[in-house]
This record gives sequence, C-alpha cells and structure tokens, in this order.
Amino acid sequence: MNNTNPKADFYFAKGKPWQKEIEQLRAIVLDCGLEEELKWGSPCYVYKKKNIVLIHVFKEYCAYLFFKGSLLNDPNGILIQQTANVQVPRQIRFTNVREIVKLAPVLKAYIYEAIEVEKAGIKPALKKTTEFKMPEEFKTVLGKNSKLKKAFEALTPGRQRAYLLHFSTPKQAKTRESRIEKCTPQILEGKGLND
Repeated sequence: MNNTNPKADFYFAKGKPWQKEIEQLRAIVLDCGLEEELKWGSPCYVYKKKNIVLIHVFKEYCAYLFFKGSLLNDPNGILIQQTANVQVPRQIRFTNVREIVKLAPVLKAYIYEAIEVEKAGIKPALKKTTEFKMPEEFKTVLGKNSKLKKAFEALTPGRQRAYLLHFSTPKQAKTRESRIEKCTPQILEGKGLND
C-alpha cells in the first residue's frame, strides 16, 4: 500500500475484532491518495496536513469518521451524527467486510468530496459557546468566584463547551454541583476537561 505510515501499522496488527474490516478501510482511503498519520491513537488520513477521515473501532462496529462530515452531501444516507452534541464530524459505521467491499465506490466518493471541501476551505458553522446551556449551579458559582469566572472565560471555546456539557448532563443538582467542584481546580489552571 502506498502512503502507509509505519507508526500506524500497529493499529492494523493488533488482532482486534475488526481487523479485516479496518484493513479494507485502510486500503480504500489510501487508494484516494491521502497521507496516513497517527493521531489520537488512531490512523488519520490527511490532505496537505488537514484532517479528512479517521478510522476507529468500537465494541459494536468500526467506522470512518469524517472531520467535516456535516458539510458532505449524503445521497446514500449513511453519515451518522454520533450524539446530539457533536456538531461537525460524521461517521460511517461498518459491521462486516462484505458491506465495506460493496460500498467501496461510494466510500471513495465521500472521501473525494471531503478532500474537495478541504481544498475549497469551507468552514462549518458552529454553535457559539453562548448557545450552550449553562447550568444554574455553575452560574451561581461564577457569580461568587470572580477568579474562576475569569479563568473560565480565558479557556478556548471548545474547552468551555466541554465543561458546559459535562456540568449540564446530570439530572440531579447535587451531581452537577459535585462536577463543578471537582473541575474548579482544573479550570483555574487553564486546563480543559480532558487535559
């Protein structure tokens, strides 16, 4: 295979449950002329250093993850938004090699379109941080702690959104308060939720 990266080889040699499927996905994406890199512990395929598609595995399926998937046409209805909070990336999920082989021409079309989106420099419209719900408990804490408020506002928008989602997910106020308390030192250090 052309354009393979030795750093990513381990991913395909692990003996995972999806071994044959991800090898087929690799062959298809490399046939589209993308460079293979290793990012976030998974094979990532780039065009001029811009992320196009990632291969990853889950318990129930393996998948292509298109970084700008929401900008792609989806005439086959196969792009999946992982959760309601995922704004731009989209997955195509697979559970066997036969479906991958059968869909190969379609998958290549999606990959080529993703490359064209990148070449055109199209940027997705993202929800602003202010559009994310801020739990009352966090508003109260920020109102009482100006240092925390300043530190939170200094975080990148992505880090702010991650915290807001993390804080607003629990149904019980007690759990929301606990999460806020646990994350306060991290926010004060200028770190994101997963840093």
